[in-house]
Amino acid sequence: MPPVDDGPTGVHCRLDELLTERGLSLTELSKRVGVSIVNLSVLKNDRARAIRFSTLVAICEALECEIGDLLVRS
Repeated sequence: MPPVDDGPTGVHCRLDELLTERGLSLTELSKRVGVSIVNLSVLKNDRARAIRFSTLVAICEALECEIGDLLVRS
């Protein structure tokens, strides 16, 4: 089994900031996009190792933002 890489990815997810700006909770976003709160929390806390394009698009549509607003290089 290959070793697990838990190091930084160089990508920061601005989900928390965008939720705050829009007055939305993680629970509400979860309902809107059909993704579990746990998975959104992993993304929000920069612990995600990957994200499906369909999830990325759904989050951006729900938050009315562009992908570059959500994900930035850190």
